[in-house]
Amino acid sequence: MRPSETPARAAPAEQRTVEVFWDFSSPFGYLAAMQVDAIAQRAGAKVVWHPVLLGGLFRSIGTPEVPLATFSEAKQRYILADLHRWAAWCRLPFRFPSRFPTHSLKALRLYLALPEDRRAHFREATFRACWADDRDITDEQVLAECVGDEAIAREALARAGSDDVKAALRASTESAAARGVFGVPTFIVGDELFWGQDRLELVLDALLSR
Repeated sequence: MRPSETPARAAPAEQRTVEVFWDFSSPFGYLAAMQVDAIAQRAGAKVVWHPVLLGGLFRSIGTPEVPLATFSEAKQRYILADLHRWAAWCRLPFRFPSRFPTHSLKALRLYLALPEDRRAHFREATFRACWADDRDITDEQVLAECVGDEAIAREALARAGSDDVKAALRASTESAAARGVFGVPTFIVGDELFWGQDRLELVLDALLSR
């Protein structure tokens, strides 16, 4: 059963919450980001989004910065085929980017520099730009288009390199590592941690059981 086909449930008196740890550099993060709001809606839950600089997280826990590059050719072929299968299953456009690994630092900082009410649009547009349209998300013009408002984009781009934005992304990444996050996408419901977009049905079950 696809997430969008799952029957809705009423929210409890205390609203359920799913925390999402994500980075634009992850194709599975893209697939998850396009589904998790529907999952939360079905459970009557709210979503809390935590941006994570995946390369920084990997360095802090001793994981290769580009795990895919360390796999055998057979495993790499399988993962790429699986990505296309999952995208088709989720009814999402997908094109593996010509620029890989994807450098997401600028995009993540811009996300944090934006007003909160602009972040959801930017997050989805940037994921699509990277993983559906093969656009360069290190290009400020591309990022400005993902913001969708020229004036807001200009102001946020100017702020994205500030010390407070840099510190916010660093703190978010360090907090993720401290909570046991070792990759993205990761979901936390209560004290349960789930890794991978293919665990979203389990995330839904955890939300509904609360």
